Amino acid sequence: MPLYTLETQGQLQPGLQQEWLLTNGLGGFASSTVVGCNIRRYHGLLCAATLPPVGRVILLNRVGEIIKLDNKPDLFELSVNQFRGNLHPRGDQYLRQFELGDIATWQYQIDTVRITKQIQILWQQNVTAIRYTIDPGSHTVEFDLLPFVAMRDFHALRHKDRDQFENGAGEHHVWLRDGELRLWLRSNQLNYIPEPDWWTGHVYPIETERGQDDSEDLFKPGRFNIKTNKPITFTLTAAMEDVKGIDWDAELKRRPIVTKPSQSITMNRLRRAASDFIVSRRCPDGTPGQTVIAGYPWFADWGRDTMISLPGLFLTTGRFNEAAKVLSVFANYVSEGMIPNRFDDYTNQPSYNTVDASLWFIHAAFEFHRTSGDDQTFNQTLLPACKQIIAGYSHGTRYNIRMDTDGLISQGDPTTQLTWMDAKMGSTAFTPREGKPVEINALWYHALVLMGETELAAKVKASFIQTFWISPFRGLADVVKGTVRDNSIRPNQIFAASLPNSPLSEDQQRAVVEVVRRELLTPVGLRTLAISDPKFCPTYSGDQWNRDRAYHNGTVWPWPLGAFLEAYLRVNKRSPESIQQAKAWLAPLIDHLNNTGCIGSISEIFGAMPPHPPAGCPAQAWSVAEVLRIAAQLEM
Repeated sequence: MPLYTLETQGQLQPGLQQEWLLTNGLGGFASSTVVGCNIRRYHGLLCAATLPPVGRVILLNRVGEIIKLDNKPDLFELSVNQFRGNLHPRGDQYLRQFELGDIATWQYQIDTVRITKQIQILWQQNVTAIRYTIDPGSHTVEFDLLPFVAMRDFHALRHKDRDQFENGAGEHHVWLRDGELRLWLRSNQLNYIPEPDWWTGHVYPIETERGQDDSEDLFKPGRFNIKTNKPITFTLTAAMEDVKGIDWDAELKRRPIVTKPSQSITMNRLRRAASDFIVSRRCPDGTPGQTVIAGYPWFADWGRDTMISLPGLFLTTGRFNEAAKVLSVFANYVSEGMIPNRFDDYTNQPSYNTVDASLWFIHAAFEFHRTSGDDQTFNQTLLPACKQIIAGYSHGTRYNIRMDTDGLISQGDPTTQLTWMDAKMGSTAFTPREGKPVEINALWYHALVLMGETELAAKVKASFIQTFWISPFRGLADVVKGTVRDNSIRPNQIFAASLPNSPLSEDQQRAVVEVVRRELLTPVGLRTLAISDPKFCPTYSGDQWNRDRAYHNGTVWPWPLGAFLEAYLRVNKRSPESIQQAKAWLAPLIDHLNNTGCIGSISEIFGAMPPHPPAGCPAQAWSVAEVLRIAAQLEM
């Protein structure tokens, strides 16, 4: 059953701005807009993960549909494409309804002809199936499917550089090859007719907005054709190898069941969103494991994002076996007391360049043990990794990450960006946080308490308050380096009040919550810098430099809202009034999940100023995870 139904009634907007996403559990996906117009370089009907969950390539970009009625010359086209200065064709005028669940469904009507288009990306396979059902009504319908292929790295763009790709065809199929990339397109009923051609000048307006290359040429090898005057259903499959037929319903049943009939529609929608980010990754020894895609369409799995997301994505939803696999993968990658920050898109090799991911790992590991009761995984795999992390941070590890004489953690140098506020271009760090960041030391204290390091934890608690506390009106400093305090008002201080073990008194926690509420709270998350700060950037737009400059200097992030609401509920003893207020603060993000951006997911960031437009990745793991975690607590 669909979780979302949007009535379009032949209108272009808002469907041109609303996106959809289907995932395959490998890191691959299919994605576009509700009206079928690709507006990003990452949109496509088959983005395959060749080295799960990375090595992603856009193979099938889109499919055009052309209809003739009763042998008349008039053409009706269902697709919508953006070219420089115009949209063509305008299939949106025939689109009546869009539905999204485990599959995406479009309902079109041309006179008395009804056309249903459905897309599923097969679970744990780099295969997209597109099924059409045509009810011709009183007409004879001739139907052509025109596949347009990109055959490229998903970060790149294709430009015409030859007459055609290497290819071969049969009665119902065509295959194409470009270097090591291969694509098979096969229909179970339609005849294939070779008609090689390039369509040039497709424009992706979101790339234009981001100051990047924004146009692409796509190759059409030919068309699939059928003529009928009776109702008919047929399927086109796109895959990296020849798939000669699929059982549509059987393939759908292979997907894990992530919604529950007894739950609210909001929780079912959030559970479905959460499942998109859970993907396969092998452990260092080659055994199967799992991880978390940080965001679609362009992020891979990041250690920091994975550990922050894990309680919401897995523990709130009762997916303990999968949580164990994710934690075990990262436990096996611990090196010098650090878990990887990310894995390379092409080599899959880990990069160890974050100070917070390892501390979030300890939090996630103990939350997993508390909620699952899995002593074996915790004691045999996770606890030894936690001990390595404590030892690494105590004695010192990469990037000057080390415990100072006061027990606090210091890190970095002027050239590094090791916290989540990590935007950097060339030698410019847009949010320099060298020294002792407040959230790192809140996490450090929390980790020490969890690990039973009581003597050191007491020392850290005293040092934390002496080092970071400013006043009830200003809360905590953001970073301290030697005798220099950065008193910028940022959301990082909220973690000192939200984590289960806080170094602050109840009054100090209450003060921090009020500072963050007063200075940073918006309807869609927390600003990353107070408006009053001279470094505040009101807009996130333009080229890479301008976007990175604003990324953590005012831009709103949804994921820290989870920590804010956790802390707010705690300092207010979860009173009925505080619960109602928390629900009201969370409601705009639930509305966003349902109606704007990527339907069925939550964006990475939002603009700093009203109306707070969504930006960045349209589907972000920790945004979904934290909203899900808090919504479950509030029984929304």
